[in-house]
Amino acid sequence: MKLIAAALAATALIALPAMAKEKRKSIEPYIDAGQVLVADLGGGGEVLTYSTLGVGVDASIQTRRVEVQLSYKYERRFDYQKDVADGDTHSGLARAAVKVTPGFTVEGGALATRARSDIRGDAPGNLAGNVRNTSQVYTAYAGPTFHTGDGPASLSAAYRFGYTKVEQPDIPGVDPTAPPLDVYDSSKSHLAQVRAGVKAGTILPVGVSAAAAWNREEASQLDQTYDGKFGRVDAVLPVGRGLAVVGGVGYEKIEITQKDALRDGGGNIVRDGAGRFVTDPASPPRIAYEVEGIFWDAGVIYQPNSRFMVEARAGRRYDTMSYTGALNWQMSRRSSLQIGVYDSVESFGRQLSRDLASLPTNFETPVDPFGDAFNGCVFTSAGSAAGACLDNALGSIASANYRSRGANLVLSMNAGPTSFGFGAGYANRRYLVPAGSSVLAGTSDETWFAQFSAGQQLDARSGINGVVYANYFTTTIAGAPSVMGAGANGTYYRNFGPLSATASLGIYTFDVESEGSSTSAQALLGLRYGF
Repeated sequence: MKLIAAALAATALIALPAMAKEKRKSIEPYIDAGQVLVADLGGGGEVLTYSTLGVGVDASIQTRRVEVQLSYKYERRFDYQKDVADGDTHSGLARAAVKVTPGFTVEGGALATRARSDIRGDAPGNLAGNVRNTSQVYTAYAGPTFHTGDGPASLSAAYRFGYTKVEQPDIPGVDPTAPPLDVYDSSKSHLAQVRAGVKAGTILPVGVSAAAAWNREEASQLDQTYDGKFGRVDAVLPVGRGLAVVGGVGYEKIEITQKDALRDGGGNIVRDGAGRFVTDPASPPRIAYEVEGIFWDAGVIYQPNSRFMVEARAGRRYDTMSYTGALNWQMSRRSSLQIGVYDSVESFGRQLSRDLASLPTNFETPVDPFGDAFNGCVFTSAGSAAGACLDNALGSIASANYRSRGANLVLSMNAGPTSFGFGAGYANRRYLVPAGSSVLAGTSDETWFAQFSAGQQLDARSGINGVVYANYFTTTIAGAPSVMGAGANGTYYRNFGPLSATASLGIYTFDVESEGSSTSAQALLGLRYGF
């Protein structure tokens, strides 16, 4: 909570000089209360009820110089019969961009959410009842960007600082006899980039650009360190209306190190009270992954107008073939489609910070009456960008670095009182750890996900919304099961001035291979008062 509060305070301080000139701003703090019922539809037939109290704020400031979007809620649950564990949840997303001077912008973002702790365990789709295998996650980033030259030549530079913190899981969701996985703690990262280029036809018939970047991350677990230095040159050759052939070559040096975990006399890894591996103070840094040399890629770009662009590239990187691509289509003023294919070396903290930075500053606040609104896909209210899905990183928390490959699709459409969004994707992570250091050595995992959200305003004071989602997780860790989860929920709301009432129903099921399944239904009645 301290991280989110600090990030939100910084966002407010950045925006203060422009607030006197705001014409479009909305800031609504609120309090709410709810009564939740959770019914086990399996063999147990258990029924749980508990109460919730929450405080939060929704804010939006959109002007020529300042763009801020914020949605944050703190919720505390109370069970007077002690059948449900008391607990609290922080759920929020903030994005801000302030144009200090022409060409110079300060950006930032913060996220509070819950995510699966262990790829092998339960896959809860909401937070109703006694939920296992989830941890509270906080992440934030901030930094300046600079750009000049919208004509034949251009120069840009950026710096970003990122921080991620994960709390230990409240209720473990993995067989205690299974080999342990480390529990993520915290990390700090730095990313600096610079790029210069000239357009085709300025000096040469081809456009040419040169770029360099430095990325460093230090994680508290096992004193992990990631250090990457990159440089590349790209060329763009127009061959027709909106069509161009592209190619690039670069040089990179990546080194990932970590220390060994402390082991007892029986050779077992020693863990602290939170389940995290204890670092062996006598261990020197060990190489988890290193690569140094030339990489290249080539492909095509088709951009017939400012509203449509598609790019596909293939090349060789990380000692294997690599494929990347993107499609951005602004179908109308309030509808857009995005597809991305990616391949990079990541960590949980760096990937989550990168995904957060890709979100626009005009997102739609998701509606999730039974838990966390920001652990899946986030859609936008305008057509310039569709949004982004955070499932790539949040599908399960990884304490090690990994080769990250996958694809995402996000579709966002808004038509007056009706809106809907669809997101789907696939993520593959191949872990990069020293041989013999843990059960992650030589393993990988896969995540498949899909989400559909829709909303309909019935009149000036009421509306309905709902979401349907499904996930599938699998890993090559020896003896680990595959896990499938799916669910849906719907909400009716009605406003009575500053007071609003909601009624929600939901259902969720998940199946852990060879261990059984669980299905539950949820109901909620709630009141909210906005100030």
